[in-house]
Amino acid sequence: MTIRILIADNHTLFSEGLRSLASQQADFEVVGEARNGRDALVQTRELCPDVVLMDVVMPELNGLEATRQIRQESPGTRVLALSMHIDKRYVLGMLEAGATGYLAKEAPFEEVARALRVVASGQVYLAPSIAGVVVEGVTRRPPVAASTGPELSQREREVLQLLAEGKSARAISRQLHISIKTVETHRRNMLKKLGLDNVAELVRYALKEGITSLDEIGTRR
Repeated sequence: MTIRILIADNHTLFSEGLRSLASQQADFEVVGEARNGRDALVQTRELCPDVVLMDVVMPELNGLEATRQIRQESPGTRVLALSMHIDKRYVLGMLEAGATGYLAKEAPFEEVARALRVVASGQVYLAPSIAGVVVEGVTRRPPVAASTGPELSQREREVLQLLAEGKSARAISRQLHISIKTVETHRRNMLKKLGLDNVAELVRYALKEGITSLDEIGTRR
């Protein structure tokens, strides 16, 4: 059986290297490459890949949000996270969003190929180092009854990432196909929900929660 793969990574050289290596596997077919989470969503709808090989930190829509939406819209598509970030915030976030595997980018391609096959078969794949992070995160997690703070909606998280990356309200409205007034309403609602005073504090919150990264903020300003 051929495994149809979509590579979602904003680093062109890395993505092209993965495509080249995957093309040497008789049972792999790379059907597309996406440079951000929003493009990964669009291509998943159009191409229906078996597995999306998903970076976690990407511009416009991060891998966590893209994974959550892909699993809602295309439950037959599996997501395998491949990231340079292996701390529990990213690992647990991706798994809770619906990813069925997680690998560090430093993994050899042989392990990536094995993980793709495992995930495509409907099983979960966690590298040994990642499994340790998951166990630690679960055992140290507070009781379910404990307060987890305000919950932002899917749309609010999308607006927050774009705001943190320096996009104007007008640019966000065009990208998300909503009015400028709606963008401003989301911004006000987020400030109120989170008890923050200004956009600078929203940016700090986005960084703390892993919604965006300093790399993405730096490249967009």
